[in-house]
Amino acid sequence: MNIRRGSSEDAKSCQTVMWASVTDFAARRGMPLEGTAEVWWASGGAMQSLLAKHAAEWWVAEDGGEIIGYARSIEREGLLELTEFFVVPGKQARGVGKALLDRAFPVTRGEVRSIIATTDSRALARYYAADTSAQFPMFTLVGAPKHAEHAVAARVIDVGRDGAFVAAIERETLGFARGDDELRFLLEEREGWIYSRGDAPIAFGFVGARGSGPIATLDPQDMPDVLSHVESRAAALGVVELELQLPGPNERGVRHLLHRGFHIDPWVNLLMSNRAFGRFDRVVPFGPPVFL
Repeated sequence: MNIRRGSSEDAKSCQTVMWASVTDFAARRGMPLEGTAEVWWASGGAMQSLLAKHAAEWWVAEDGGEIIGYARSIEREGLLELTEFFVVPGKQARGVGKALLDRAFPVTRGEVRSIIATTDSRALARYYAADTSAQFPMFTLVGAPKHAEHAVAARVIDVGRDGAFVAAIERETLGFARGDDELRFLLEEREGWIYSRGDAPIAFGFVGARGSGPIATLDPQDMPDVLSHVESRAAALGVVELELQLPGPNERGVRHLLHRGFHIDPWVNLLMSNRAFGRFDRVVPFGPPVFL
């Protein structure tokens, strides 16, 4: 077995490893997922390019010249996030995972180290060994979007004008902010909105045909109105099924969406970190659940 740094040429092979690992786990849990590796690549290639470009650490494991596992992290200011950690079925529990995790998610890096983790018991054991612990569940709320009344004004995000506000609200809610390059990537894939009451901006949100989030409000009481606008935009875009990633502490958001007819998907993830951080009662992370 050979462990080396990942490169842009490895992107599609890594996506295939992720597909094999995730679909195997889902099948074992009685929640089979749809789509071939090629279908997943068609919808997730842009995300792979972003993660490859902004990786803090990216390591792959090879066996006979074939990639059998990989781990990758990104870093924003002092937040180190493990975005992916996958080993193909049949090669797990052979020391591959530990070798990858030690390199991609070192305990010496980052003020805060976080993971959006599945409930795979072997991976959870690794994450606890890597000095993180479960903070709260992450729910996927799923529903058919419809027009919803809301009491906030909304205007389209302009990175040059609004980047500083988005960064400020992220530091207020998460403690760390993503850069303008990542905002531009989000705007390539989805709509971005700034929300205001009167003349005061209070929140931001992203929604598109292929996903939703991130969303953050300065005051958690504004979350229902912002989610109503996001739902309305999804309906206008022709989205048939809208998925939103809701942290357990975001009780206003969860209750609002349940009242709107959404349901909690059986697949529940966990936010793990080396210490408590953020104000997750006013945050909806990026979806699909790769990073915050």
